[in-house]
Amino acid sequence: MAYDSAATRERILAAASAEFAEHGVAGARVDRIAASAEANKRAIYDYFGDKNRLFAAVLERLMTDLAAAVPVDGGDLGAYAERLFDYHRDHPEALRLLLWEALELGDGPVPDEAARTAHYRDKADAAASTSGDPAPLMLFTLGLVAWPLAMPQIRRMLLGPDHSLDALRPAIADAVRALAARDQP
Repeated sequence: MAYDSAATRERILAAASAEFAEHGVAGARVDRIAASAEANKRAIYDYFGDKNRLFAAVLERLMTDLAAAVPVDGGDLGAYAERLFDYHRDHPEALRLLLWEALELGDGPVPDEAARTAHYRDKADAAASTSGDPAPLMLFTLGLVAWPLAMPQIRRMLLGPDHSLDALRPAIADAVRALAARDQP
């Protein structure tokens, strides 16, 4: 059977995504990524360079997949929040990877920052139903969606152990709609 470089690259990205989501960049091990991907370490370095560039490739894939799966349609920002909430529930590694990035890089530059900044600006512009700058509204929307999923212990302490994510989903959408309505002229 011939070597399939594209398939190997995809296996490495999938294995790296799981490894980075679990351990962050500092705690991730190339040996574990290679074993999980059924690839050798040399392939990882040949395709991606080093561990930091592999993490950047994982984040680029994450952002591409997320943007394709949950586009901002400019209509109902609350409906967008619900779709984004569903995506993050179904793909918890996405938030974990972004949280690891924040923990490890802090307020410093992130991989491919210029492109990602443009991506977020495009999201805000697509949601522009406000009279002012739509960027703060998009930031608040992303925060309202992510916070209860990223901080389950705080969610549990505030809402109680029996409060379901299904019940929280429409409350997030309502809060986003209320924020968007507040900014209407």
